Amino acid sequence: MSTIIGDSPELKSEVKQHWENETCGTRYADDADRKRYFEEISAARYSLEPYIKSFADFTTPTGKSILEIGVGAGADFQNWCEHAAHATGIDLTERAISLTGERLALTSVPKERYRLLTGDAENLPFDDNSFDIVYSWGVLHHTPDTRRAYREVFRVLKPGGVIKTMIYHHPSWTGLMLYAQHALARGNFRESMKEAVFHHLESPGTKTYSVKEARQMLSEIGFAKIESQTRLSPGDLLTIKPSEKYSSGFYKIIWRVYPRWLVRLLGDRWGLALLLAAGKPINEE
Repeated sequence: MSTIIGDSPELKSEVKQHWENETCGTRYADDADRKRYFEEISAARYSLEPYIKSFADFTTPTGKSILEIGVGAGADFQNWCEHAAHATGIDLTERAISLTGERLALTSVPKERYRLLTGDAENLPFDDNSFDIVYSWGVLHHTPDTRRAYREVFRVLKPGGVIKTMIYHHPSWTGLMLYAQHALARGNFRESMKEAVFHHLESPGTKTYSVKEARQMLSEIGFAKIESQTRLSPGDLLTIKPSEKYSSGFYKIIWRVYPRWLVRLLGDRWGLALLLAAGKPINEE
């Protein structure tokens, strides 16, 4: 299966609807007080994925402009707003933009420090060479043409600027579980692990990349000084809160007996999270 889907309006519409229905992270919060509601989302995010903070390094962009692609419920974006000279956030869904705007208003972030808008990662509505940092966590593998999205990131990034992104890794424990459930258990031996993820992980069309594939993609686009690492995700460890489709008694047993100790012992090599950092060369015309 190709990792490039190309122009697919129908698929993009399905992706948009999926995340309109449940903005990432919101299943972890239910407090009636809206400020505490957003605090619950942030607490869960950084507890489940503690490496986000060290990778993003939110405190470093003093005096710099940052673009976040896929703001979700705004946990990371709030951090960028508190440290960057100016932060711009874009998301495919109206729901994410609304939630993030509400969060920032409740925490009294000055409006002149940020801009929020709906938009498409494959067609960023910004001029060339606009941002010092482009950040995106767990988003660009969902858009139908991930390579095109990274080309857009390269275009809007200033020469000497950096990207910090996370996309999904192949192979992973999450991919193996989906392959076992949707291919092996059903006798569908022709379906690959990548295809199992594509059809069954989060929004439809979710792609995964080996470290080699991801680094090659960034290099071919023009990025330099590419750094990569894989990390175990909450999905690999089944520390996530199950979605409704995994709420039956059978899955409750799976969550209870899952050998997290063994997955942790074997390390991050098969982690779903592929963290990529790279720069745009200064000599770019």
